Amino acid sequence: MMLTDISRALLDWYQSQARVLPWRDHPDPYAVWISEIMLQQTRVETVIPYFQRWMLTFPNIETLANSKEQDVLKLWEGLGYYSRARNIHKAAIILQSEWGGKLPSERTELEKIPGIGRYTAAAIASMAFGKDEATLDGNIRRVLARLFNVDIPARSAEGEKLLWHLAEVHLPPGRAGDYNQAWMDLGASICLPKNPRCLLCPLQNHCLAFAAGVQEERPVLPVKKKTPHYTVTAAIIQRDQKILLAQRPPDGLLGGLWEFPGGKQEKNESLEQALYREIEEELACQIKVGAPFGVYKHAFTHFKITLHAFLCELSSGDPYPVEASQIVWVDPSQLMDYPMGKVDRQIAEKLQSVLSH
Repeated sequence: MMLTDISRALLDWYQSQARVLPWRDHPDPYAVWISEIMLQQTRVETVIPYFQRWMLTFPNIETLANSKEQDVLKLWEGLGYYSRARNIHKAAIILQSEWGGKLPSERTELEKIPGIGRYTAAAIASMAFGKDEATLDGNIRRVLARLFNVDIPARSAEGEKLLWHLAEVHLPPGRAGDYNQAWMDLGASICLPKNPRCLLCPLQNHCLAFAAGVQEERPVLPVKKKTPHYTVTAAIIQRDQKILLAQRPPDGLLGGLWEFPGGKQEKNESLEQALYREIEEELACQIKVGAPFGVYKHAFTHFKITLHAFLCELSSGDPYPVEASQIVWVDPSQLMDYPMGKVDRQIAEKLQSVLSH
């Protein structure tokens, strides 16, 4: 087996320092797939309890394929990036009908499945099936950019091409799974985004950025744009001791989740005026805006919101889902049954707490 000095040092370190994770050495490729999707844009510590609950609820592709999307979203609640959960569910249905409930082992076949891109396909192929495929996630990208002192933006087309090439050059045939996971672990525990622990790094002698003293400046990142901020309103509409929930359209942000209806405040509008207008546009009815019910802040990937919730009543018209997929009137005790985004869940929990006292 051909080992470069770098891959030898990396694998020796991994042998003694590998993290113990519930999806590692799992006999079922399904577990590797689920963990890889969950780990996209999410920290390992956050993922572990979600992964364990998932495997108990949906132990195999068949169970997942036969489940309802709403149950999948409910279990995913809190992990964010909900299109990942919707794609997993879609993919399970395809795998059940076209692949006999099993994942294909080749990277090129895996890439045809919803939600599986080049990185994830290579990760599954190498870790679950032992295929000689290098991969490139955020951790690996950072480590390689430092190790080889890559001075072009890491996420540019040119940067991506170079980093994939560097990952492939050092791939030891027959050990791709360990090799890929070793890079990931090194990035997660030693080659950290800020204050990398260079003195503990097994590759310090090979690291060109460390030798030049520029490890903190690698990878080269695009200049951050100012994050937009929006003021948003939400209506807690009550009728006959029940609360109105609206389901967001299936595609787009928080697709398929349930919310307290409302929307963005426009220029020169008061919060109450914004809410009145939004409800008329979304539900074709009029409301009486009552007492405030808290202010909630949340940061999404590309923008931030400050949401103002209000207790409301219908004043005329019967709500109809003009922009939502559907609406329901829910007993407050049932609010936990409906998958929601973070802010709406906070409102629901506060509502349950207030109404139960």
